[in-house]
Amino acid sequence: MASEKRMIAPEHTAVRVALWRALHVRIDPKPHVFTDEIGLKLVGEDDWQSRPDMNPEFSKSMRASIVGRARFIEDLVEEQIKQGVTQYVILGAGLDTFAQRRPDMGSGLQIFEVDQPGPQAWKQKRLHEVGLSAPSWLHFVPVDFEAGQSWWEQLIAAGFDNAKPAVIVSTGVSMYLTKEANLSLLQQMTKLAPGSTFAMTFMLSLDLLESAERASMEFVMKRAQEAGTPFLSLFSPGEMLALANEAGIKTSQYVSANDLYQRYFAQRTDGLNAGTAEAFLVVRT
Repeated sequence: MASEKRMIAPEHTAVRVALWRALHVRIDPKPHVFTDEIGLKLVGEDDWQSRPDMNPEFSKSMRASIVGRARFIEDLVEEQIKQGVTQYVILGAGLDTFAQRRPDMGSGLQIFEVDQPGPQAWKQKRLHEVGLSAPSWLHFVPVDFEAGQSWWEQLIAAGFDNAKPAVIVSTGVSMYLTKEANLSLLQQMTKLAPGSTFAMTFMLSLDLLESAERASMEFVMKRAQEAGTPFLSLFSPGEMLALANEAGIKTSQYVSANDLYQRYFAQRTDGLNAGTAEAFLVVRT
């Protein structure tokens, strides 16, 4: 059977992201930073809250990081829609549910979900099984990276118009790429139409973290290594901004974890805090 037709369950990381989003809704007090239980519906896992990685205290900073970055992206997309942007690209989409949750915004966009063929086929099947048909403005873009396919070429073939501005996002991906691959990704962003925005997360170098958070990150990295998905790239903010400059990007912004804390968590009374390990680079063309 051709690789693009095989339905392969999503990676463990994508499943955890979906479940942590739902856990935030289930156990953290309102107002919720981000509301998404559709990903849980797609996963369809019984007794999921008994998983060790769903332990309320153990997962607290990690689920905060997940919902904080998701809210930041969604706010960014809404801001760009108001500026007239009509294309939204999600690199490494995993179990993203924007199109299903926010038709109020999505119906005015052309949305492109880029991911590996197997997990994407699995997701499409699950959407159908839970009664969530894909709207005409949602485009699935399967890319066989192992076979050397170009995500950019596949994106254009799926109907993306590079003459029009777009929002492109990549969350939870950069640490699995080499520095050279991250540079190549940033270089591709210089080809976007004027008025476009690219936002990506990156993980801070371990020496920039406090001891407790560094120990937690070392544990996460060890588990990722054991799962065959090792972390390949960690950056200081200066190194990431320098990489953007090397790629030829004129305007880039570092958005720290503290920036996200002040925006989404500072007024909470439950101590929900994403820590400092993950940050954003935001690029404007």
